[in-house]
Amino acid sequence: MDASNDLISFIASMSGEGSLRVEENLGGGYVKLRVSEAERRQAKHDIQHVEDIVVEMLRNARDAGASTVFVATGKTAERRSLLFIDDGCGVPDGMRERIFDARVTSKLETMKMDRWGVHGRGMALFSIRENAEEARVVESGDGLGSAFSVIVDTASLPERADQSTWPSLVKDEDGKLSCGKGPHNILRAISEFALEEHHGCDVYVGSPTEIAATLYANGSRRVDASRLLFIDDEAELPVVDRLAFASDAADFIRIAASIGIDISERTAHRILSGAIEPLRNVASRLLREGGGVMRNHDIDLSRDRRGLKISRQDIDEFARLLERDFQMISDRYYVSLSSEPRVRVMRDAVTVTFPITKDE
Repeated sequence: MDASNDLISFIASMSGEGSLRVEENLGGGYVKLRVSEAERRQAKHDIQHVEDIVVEMLRNARDAGASTVFVATGKTAERRSLLFIDDGCGVPDGMRERIFDARVTSKLETMKMDRWGVHGRGMALFSIRENAEEARVVESGDGLGSAFSVIVDTASLPERADQSTWPSLVKDEDGKLSCGKGPHNILRAISEFALEEHHGCDVYVGSPTEIAATLYANGSRRVDASRLLFIDDEAELPVVDRLAFASDAADFIRIAASIGIDISERTAHRILSGAIEPLRNVASRLLREGGGVMRNHDIDLSRDRRGLKISRQDIDEFARLLERDFQMISDRYYVSLSSEPRVRVMRDAVTVTFPITKDE
């Protein structure tokens, strides 16, 4: 009778939810889990704090060949938002969802062992999505870098209570710098990564507004103004450089939203006018505040790179003058302006684009 009841219970369990989780009942209370269930449980174990997500995303960017990673973070109520923007190899369009599947990786031949353990099993993004409310590719392109958004319910996945304190720097007996006292928060996780990867990957961390200002400053410095004359769509640029394509506040807001940053019109104007200073990279900040020696390749974004600034009123008046003077080209070559000229003020150049249509 007992054996029959056990058999009936087992059959009943296999016909319901248990059949999705168990591959084989081994008896005596033991079961063999299905691969998918074992992966799910491992994923839950791999990520136990928000800080673990930060480390895994930074390692992913590094392994994708990124030399620069921007981390924009904020918190409302119990929701921690994290946006990771990098200049790595990017994600092909057809892989934007598949990369969150278990065991999916681009690192077929190698796995990397670093201070945080083994990386390259194809489980990091799967583990993050299993533990987060949202994990998605906001924007990417093959060879153009990526923007990843992660949103976490901190009531389910905890984070350190103190998220505002930066770690201090200490030197070991060999003179190597590392993080000393301070909470093991997001800033410490990023700082430890930045110091570990100091010679190969710069990291910036701040609010979405600060990161937008830094992306704009970096992009304006990197992208040659003459190159922008031949670009019709910012999607042709690497993700980290796209804000440099903005010609006005409305353009800035649109491009920022496309890479996962929502800002107001007032904030966009402040960034474009240079009122919000860009960030220094994390390693530079730690070394400067810790009394360390700046390396030659450290980028000090605190210097004034704002260059020429022209008021919105003067730009509009200039555009109207250009529109009037374009009539000469229109009359001689049978073309018309399809919209008003676009004036872009760069750090060291002013460029104008005339959108045209051919007359019939």
